[in-house]
Amino acid sequence: MTTVLGCIADDFTGATDLAGLLARSGAKVSLRIGVPTEAPKDTAAFEVIALKTRTAPVADAVAETRAAYAWLKAAGAERFFWKYCSTFDSTSEGNIGPVAEALMAEIGTDQTIYCPAFPENGRSIFMGNLFVGEQPLAESPMKDHPLTPMRDSNLMRLLAPQVTRDVGLINRLKVAEGAQAVRTALDDLRNAGTAHVVVDAVANSDLEIIADASRHLPLLTGGSAIAMPLPALYAADGLLELNAAEAAYAVPEAQTIVLSGSCSAMTNAQVAAYRAIGAPAYQLDPLTLAEKGTDGVLGWLAEQNLGQAPLIYATADPASVAAAQDKLGRERAGALIEDVLSACAIAARDAGARRFIVAGGETSGAVTKALGVSTLAIGAEIAPGVPWTFCESAGHALALTLKSGNFGSETFFSHAQTVLDAS
Repeated sequence: MTTVLGCIADDFTGATDLAGLLARSGAKVSLRIGVPTEAPKDTAAFEVIALKTRTAPVADAVAETRAAYAWLKAAGAERFFWKYCSTFDSTSEGNIGPVAEALMAEIGTDQTIYCPAFPENGRSIFMGNLFVGEQPLAESPMKDHPLTPMRDSNLMRLLAPQVTRDVGLINRLKVAEGAQAVRTALDDLRNAGTAHVVVDAVANSDLEIIADASRHLPLLTGGSAIAMPLPALYAADGLLELNAAEAAYAVPEAQTIVLSGSCSAMTNAQVAAYRAIGAPAYQLDPLTLAEKGTDGVLGWLAEQNLGQAPLIYATADPASVAAAQDKLGRERAGALIEDVLSACAIAARDAGARRFIVAGGETSGAVTKALGVSTLAIGAEIAPGVPWTFCESAGHALALTLKSGNFGSETFFSHAQTVLDAS
């Protein structure tokens, strides 16, 4: 099958988020971990490549993205989607803007949109400012993110230092006028030399208007939700049929491990809720790990009954995270946690775990790579943007869910297990 839309995500949770929302349409979706090493064959209408580039050096992120683009182009894609976090996680240097400009250069286009809104998960954009629930981004818990603290809510101000061409806005009032008005506004901005266009959205109906107005652009960028209307639009254009046969996946036995590296406010609440119901739990401390290594946690894990779905977590409050970073350095503290959770994943798999619940974008990337997963099949949705997926690791069939830190309800860890048992 010729690929209709080639998608590139900057982390693994974002890739599963996007793949899950696209799969709602009934179209065939394929999710690949990292740039495939083999030439494209048996491709899906929607191909999603998951990278681990959100906090990588800009040059590395651009190089990996270009390699992913080349593979998707070889798969037949002529339309592309650059997926980043719905809270626009980035530094003043990137990587959102530099990657977008690199893709624009590869494709040969002079304009794209930026719309990280995800109303189902409380992400909205109004007058160019991103909100998390009712809080401006810079007043939300994202202001204390350990890797990408977001201290400005205005997407134009955040994006402008990352790109070399002009940044503009199509605001909510224009979106309310409909798709033709938005398309005309895009044309006017292009004629004025504006290459990067932030578009307001506060509801799913806004996303439908924006997707309709911008589907002629060869590159779209944003959170996963702006891609959700695209399958129906492409079907209306005669580019695909929404009749993919529903795949049946064997649900692995209920030997489960929960691994949490995210320090978001929601994941903190999820850890607390899971511990409150009596789940076995072990908290990782970067300072202890740096001094004593992994023997403690691996020894604890070896004694656990995986039928009780034990939790290993580095999730902590912002003050504790900052204290560890001050002593170890931000990069070393993060790498320690990723390495330990990866080792725990391998040990759990080898001990019989067949269900993995993973919280945090960086953690998900590290764990998935450690397990040697190359492709993920999309299963039942646990929460908006968080599906179960199915894969193989060392010859074992696994169920794996990769949760972005801020997604899901407080009972996510237990609810995820219930959803899988019911599927």
